Amino acid sequence: MVRWLHPSMLIRTGMDALVAAVFGARADHRLIEAVVRPQPPYFDYSQESPGEDFWLDYVADTGDGWNSTYAVARLLALPSLEVEDPQGQAHAIERGRILVFGGDQVYPGASRDTYEERLVQPYEEALGRTQHPSPDLFAIPGNHDWYDGLSSFMRLFCANRWLAGRRTRQSRSYFALKLPQGWWLIGTDVQLDSDIDVPQVEYFRQVATHMQPEDRIILCNAEPAWVMAATSKRRRGYLENNLDYLQEKVFGRRISLFLAGDLHHYRRHENPDGKHKIIAGGGGAFLHPTHAPAARRLRDGYVHKKSFPDEKTSRKLARQNLMLIRHSPLFGLMTGALYLLLALATYTEIGSYGLTQLPQVLSAVASSVVTRPWSLTLGLATLGGLVGFADKDFGRWRWLAGGLHGLAHITAAFLVAWGGMYFTANGMGICQEILPGNTILVPGATLCAAGWMHVWGKFFMGAFFTFLGGFLVGPFIMGLYLMVSVNTFKAHSNEAFISLAVADWKNFLRLRIDKDGQLTVFPVGLERVPRKWKETHASPYAPAYEPDDPEATPPRLIEPPIRVMPPRSPGP
Repeated sequence: MVRWLHPSMLIRTGMDALVAAVFGARADHRLIEAVVRPQPPYFDYSQESPGEDFWLDYVADTGDGWNSTYAVARLLALPSLEVEDPQGQAHAIERGRILVFGGDQVYPGASRDTYEERLVQPYEEALGRTQHPSPDLFAIPGNHDWYDGLSSFMRLFCANRWLAGRRTRQSRSYFALKLPQGWWLIGTDVQLDSDIDVPQVEYFRQVATHMQPEDRIILCNAEPAWVMAATSKRRRGYLENNLDYLQEKVFGRRISLFLAGDLHHYRRHENPDGKHKIIAGGGGAFLHPTHAPAARRLRDGYVHKKSFPDEKTSRKLARQNLMLIRHSPLFGLMTGALYLLLALATYTEIGSYGLTQLPQVLSAVASSVVTRPWSLTLGLATLGGLVGFADKDFGRWRWLAGGLHGLAHITAAFLVAWGGMYFTANGMGICQEILPGNTILVPGATLCAAGWMHVWGKFFMGAFFTFLGGFLVGPFIMGLYLMVSVNTFKAHSNEAFISLAVADWKNFLRLRIDKDGQLTVFPVGLERVPRKWKETHASPYAPAYEPDDPEATPPRLIEPPIRVMPPRSPGP
């Protein structure tokens, strides 16, 4: 799994996000592709397999760790699956004629190498070739696909090539599929600014002219605007307004099923009319919490029905942040360096003072801060940085949450540095008194006039213990802050789980349109992905590896099959 809190990874993703934010909106690839990449009004599957069930698969947020990505890719590759629902009823579900990638196909950011390593190779090991008629593959980009300006995405998915036994057919980053029995699937591209551009809207207007009044639509979007809107106190965003515009003005309220990724879990909302909004971002990326952001009831009347994992399990997983150093051990390098810098900025000789002399210690440190303005600057920068890091979901309490977090680290740095100096001066006896003619080490001495070698030895040992303390204590404080934030205030839902890089609780959707036009959704969940694999030595038409992990769980349905309202009969 991507180690998001590794120092080098933080720098890389920060630079990717910065470059994308600066140049992405000013070099919108969609405007170019609308001019130079012709695409049919829609891809027609409506006449395939008449009188039989039509199957398609949906998976989003793939391309993170091998175990999680390959585990899902393998299930998608099998010709059929036998899965049980929570009520113990078995269901036979077939591999889709179409596979739709729902966004964020690769992490941490898009490039030719990351796509090859984290997406293409796992999927081609799961399925190298397929018999005729081969499945088709369509993909919509998420924000991580946009980090290189969509160049790698276009090269992989919009060049009529083969990928894992499936043929890519689209030439743009958005598309429309005409399915059997009056169903359509629409894939949108909201870029980095959660916006649908004008050429894309015009494309969908043209698609709508081919629809009948009784037709119904499956809308695939890279972000779940409905959850963001339900938990935000700010005004409606671009994406929510654009989705309403598509639904009301372009497609005439034909949308019966909304699908999205971006949040790496399964969550379903339903309205009284039998329409559904489903988040299915479990294709391989690290797990997101299901209890935050909380969205029990959406603005348009949809009500929460199911989450995977459930909210109790999600809260329990969040408590693992208390052992953040176990999940992201090298994050301690950053907190250790911060604590050491704060200690050096206010350095003063306090190693000879014990706990009973706290007032003298505070007085010495305060005097050092007053005489060294850059120490005050560093302290304020630490506070300001952590206030800026605080989640906007805190609302008006954001300054308080960030300030308390910053003060906790500054206080910890002070205590760690003081403890390190005291241990060096007293516990280790690295202190000395100069006597005529020789040098004598005096353990426990209260004040020492030392030779230069021992002065620097004491300094470096104190610095080492300060850094070590920061390496151990800093991640604990950060983990405590993240756990309290996500479990109490529903804030930092992303940061609290990127730190854990949970590979389990994966999911994808298998959809069936029967001969009567009924759309049924089968949400397949994988609670614990295998950690060990064995080679099958099979042909390219079958997965190259099978699970060899007795602790792994078999796939099952997250909830009983979901029946979406069927197309209406034509009116008079």
